[in-house]
Amino acid sequence: MRKILTVCLLLILALPGRGQTSYTIPVGVMETDLGGRFSLGVDKKLSKGLHLSIGGELRLKDNFSTVGRWQVGADLSYKVNSYLKLGGGYIFIDKLKSSGDWSSRHRFYVDATGGIRVGDWRFSLRERLQLTHRNADDMNVFQANPNSLALKSRIKAQYKGRSVSPYAYIELRNVFNDPACTAKYDGSSFSDYVFTGYTDAYVNRLRGALGLEWKLSKQHALDFTLLGDYCYDKVVDTNAEGTKLKSIAYERAFNTNICIGYKFSF
Repeated sequence: MRKILTVCLLLILALPGRGQTSYTIPVGVMETDLGGRFSLGVDKKLSKGLHLSIGGELRLKDNFSTVGRWQVGADLSYKVNSYLKLGGGYIFIDKLKSSGDWSSRHRFYVDATGGIRVGDWRFSLRERLQLTHRNADDMNVFQANPNSLALKSRIKAQYKGRSVSPYAYIELRNVFNDPACTAKYDGSSFSDYVFTGYTDAYVNRLRGALGLEWKLSKQHALDFTLLGDYCYDKVVDTNAEGTKLKSIAYERAFNTNICIGYKFSF
């Protein structure tokens, strides 16, 4: 696990400045935060291997002092066999921006999970492709893509206990279509700025978690997780017309989240 984390961090740190000319994109100082994630979910077995899940989540930030995001969604999954599960779903997200305004978005995703069992352990790899849509009228489209496409890759190991099942996972998120540009930088300002489309791709999340599933009964279950979230986002500041680049930088943050969830299955 340590080797995987090292490789992923090296990959992330090697990315600044790709696709740009005449300057290097600066990397900001690491910011830290402690937050919480609290979720409720319902899982309904429709037929053998076919499940419908509905749930919601509330996220706190700034040392549990501020509601930073809430979301609700639905997921449909089908277990093809003991090695493969397919799924897809929709999530409505309302997120608090740094300006203090709330911004809603719609996320659609499909995923495939392959897994094997070794004794009492199960090892799995999940690949999730997601499209997140935001209203272009409410944003500067030269700073962010209103239709962001990303791939989440998660490796997970879980011990199957009778009622308590500990687990750990590592997840990478690759964004495929962030804004790209060319420009010149003289040390104080930018010139010859040209928006070149949504072509920038890089790893912008690395997550690691330790968790515990506790089955209180056949229908009721609790989940406790300690999640470390390394964020690495390119932040572009341009005018609304997309003719002037004011600033560009990679912002870094490491957020620690305490996550508690409840699920009812029937």
